[in-house]
Amino acid sequence: MTSHDTMIAPFGLLLDVDGPIASPESRRIALGSIVDDLLTLASAGIPIAFITGRSDAFMREQVVARLVDGGLDARSHVFGVFEKGGCWAPITAEGMGELEIDRELAVPEPVREQVEGHAREQYADTMFVDDAKHVMISLEARTDVSPAAYQLAQGRFEAEVYELLVAAGLGLRYRDRAAHDAHGRVPWRIDSTIISTDVESVLLDKDRGADRALDWFAEHGVTAQRWWSAGDSRSDYRMADAVHARGIPVAHLDVRPADGVLARDYDVVVEGDLVHDHAGAAFLRRRVAELP
Repeated sequence: MTSHDTMIAPFGLLLDVDGPIASPESRRIALGSIVDDLLTLASAGIPIAFITGRSDAFMREQVVARLVDGGLDARSHVFGVFEKGGCWAPITAEGMGELEIDRELAVPEPVREQVEGHAREQYADTMFVDDAKHVMISLEARTDVSPAAYQLAQGRFEAEVYELLVAAGLGLRYRDRAAHDAHGRVPWRIDSTIISTDVESVLLDKDRGADRALDWFAEHGVTAQRWWSAGDSRSDYRMADAVHARGIPVAHLDVRPADGVLARDYDVVVEGDLVHDHAGAAFLRRRVAELP
């Protein structure tokens, strides 16, 4: 498709996965309407990007397989950005395409061994290591542990990891604390969600993922009159921030507004009293209803 053949969709979607698409409790797509509506939107030419901290393996098994099994249209424009922009791949009717990885943003191997070893030795009763990550370190809550028990363990684990890595000379940020490396830099951070802890490059975030997706769509002759982003974390607003910075109309759906709705120069919406994937399902149903 050449620049003269650009397809302009009425809207496009930039979707976080945990929260608006997958249940944060089961870590699965629990509501069948979500898959059905994603397939309907894709077949109607709506560009859809999944922008997640999840691994490509998780996406392949839990999201892409559901879309392919449901009959994803071969003419669809669907893209995946994983590990907050650390790797990415097109999503086709045959499954996930070739994975590209930004190795320059990968956590050093000695750091990975130290953090993952500490988790396995001291915290295996509350969390597990996500072995599928290419550039990040991710420790995730066990599904058989209560949120309260996990959060207690998570706080202790993160504080210990911060001290371990700073003692090893790593430039690291954690909450309101920061330590510089020997070159005066702070290139890494510890980032928390309600179900995970990540050690990652400070260059990885949802705005980087959104930029990656928008550039991919543009390279393939696809754009939209306006965009929607959807997520459950405050960092998910950065998807809409990236679109807004390009001067393109955008709005953001917050599926966990109890954490605090952020003030932005674009519209921020909620789905009434619905949260997480129930809010995401209602949102997608509204988008289907808007199709020409």
